[in-house]
Amino acid sequence: MTTAAIDPSWAWKPFRPSKQQPWNRARAAHLLRRAGFGATSQELDAAVEQDPDEIVGALVSPNLDAKFEQESEAFAATILASGNPKQLSAWWSYVMLRTPHPLLEKTTLFWHGHFATSAAKVEDSTTMYNQNRLFRQFALGDFGKLTHAISRDPAMLIYLDSVTNRKAHPNENFAREVMELFCLGEGNYSEKDIQELARCFTGWEIRRGKFRFNRFQHDTETKSILGRSGEMPEGESIDIVLDQPAAPQFIVRKLLRYFMFDEPFASDELVEPLANELREHQWDISHVVGRILTSQLFYSEHVIGRKVRSPVDLVIGMLRTLEGSTNSYQLGDDLNQLGQGLFYPPNVKGWDGGRAWINSSTLLGRANVIGRIVRDEKTRFGGGKLDEYFTRLDAESASAIVDKLVELILAVEPAQAVKGQLVEVINAEGDRSDRIAAAIHALSTIPEFQIM
Repeated sequence: MTTAAIDPSWAWKPFRPSKQQPWNRARAAHLLRRAGFGATSQELDAAVEQDPDEIVGALVSPNLDAKFEQESEAFAATILASGNPKQLSAWWSYVMLRTPHPLLEKTTLFWHGHFATSAAKVEDSTTMYNQNRLFRQFALGDFGKLTHAISRDPAMLIYLDSVTNRKAHPNENFAREVMELFCLGEGNYSEKDIQELARCFTGWEIRRGKFRFNRFQHDTETKSILGRSGEMPEGESIDIVLDQPAAPQFIVRKLLRYFMFDEPFASDELVEPLANELREHQWDISHVVGRILTSQLFYSEHVIGRKVRSPVDLVIGMLRTLEGSTNSYQLGDDLNQLGQGLFYPPNVKGWDGGRAWINSSTLLGRANVIGRIVRDEKTRFGGGKLDEYFTRLDAESASAIVDKLVELILAVEPAQAVKGQLVEVINAEGDRSDRIAAAIHALSTIPEFQIM
């Protein structure tokens, strides 16, 4: 199945609000859910008063908040001092929950899954943290520069067994992944291309935790890669890979899957216009992401409600929309339990995503995690209890609370009967905050909660 029925000339035209497609709270929530981790009621109030293009412009070109950066670095220093890489997930959970730059963080997560590297093998906290900073540095920047940088990244070289790469025995692991998983995709290279590319990385090694080029172990003989021949000095081989027509198509298709829809497979006709723009804009990821988020296709029925929430979208999204705060260490463990352990992707392909997030076991686990979080004594909503929070939102009655939960969390309206059951849960006897928590737990079990 493909998107062949979607007209690219229509798809990539800018979205312009109209009487038929107004700019309203539902569409603003959709944008902020996909371009981040959801929006609070106050953020939706502000968003509907703005032009959607202006919102996206600010998202793709964030002005870093110095105070938040200091808080993040201070927490990271505490984690790194422990020497336990498993605790890095607590730091990143905290950052995603608090960041004033949600699209930057969400795109950083995209690159973590794209250039997947696991602390289970790397083992060193500082090395993994530095790679994460590398992803954030280039998240909305130049993909070419990111690819060059990741080729020298110690965490990546350790993960793909390239700690020492000798000209007598070139290691093909990184060369294979550059072509198959990072830049081109299957079918766009040969085994001979991989062997020749591997020779280009000989002499690349790690000493004292840092990249080092050992010229005595570098193969200086002529190589032939993807139809071009030469000695391929440092970096030239990667540029040859990036020059292939398949490269921008491969990256755009992955971005569409991440920001738009899990299925169907994006057709070449739909991908081509953005692939051309990515090339024309010198691999500027912010340009293409901006085009995606301001397009007619993005606000259409082809996209809304067409993605399965990842564990991060599920948990961080619920907390951010309700101004929630909780124990970051437990939050990191929760994400790992749900199959998206930060800094611990399952393999070099990263997380499969989409329907792979959902089965009978994970559905129960997802609901249990939501239930645990909303009932945890350390969890706060707007700094207080749930009943106090919804009172501040002028949602006094049970039906008003349910309507607010649906507006903030769900992309697709549930059946009226489901909403009625949630109202009954809130109106039952007992502590009101406990009953609201029970309603959120119940809400997390329905199919509409799993998609966005």
